[in-house]
Amino acid sequence: MNTKDKGNKCESLVCSYLTNQGYTILERNYHCQFGEIDILALDKDNTLCVVEVKSLTTRWESSEVMHMVDNMKMMRLRKTLTMYLAQNKGCKYSNFRFDVATVTNGNVKYYIGED
Repeated sequence: MNTKDKGNKCESLVCSYLTNQGYTILERNYHCQFGEIDILALDKDNTLCVVEVKSLTTRWESSEVMHMVDNMKMMRLRKTLTMYLAQNKGCKYSNFRFDVATVTNGNVKYYIGED
C-alpha cells in the first residue's frame, strides 16, 4: 500500500471514529496555497475541530502526541484554517481547536487539543 492509500485509509478510520462520537465531518483534505487540513469536523458543542491524522507503527505517550505537530506545521494549519473560514463566511462556529488523531494497527486514538 502506498503512502497516499495508507493516509486515506487512516483518515477514513478517523472519520468513522469521529462520526460514532457524535461529530459531523465537514471536509476531508481541504487544501489551499498555505497547506492542507486532513479533517475538519464539528463537535457536539459547535466547535470546529482541525484534525491532523498521524499513522504510527507503535503507540506513543499522550504527552508526546501533541508534539508531533511542530510550530511550522501549526503555522500552516492556522493559515489554512483562516483561508477555509474566509471561503465559508456563512458558517458560524462557537470556537475552534486543533486536535490530533493517531492510527496504530487500525486502532484510532484521539487527542483533543487546546481551543
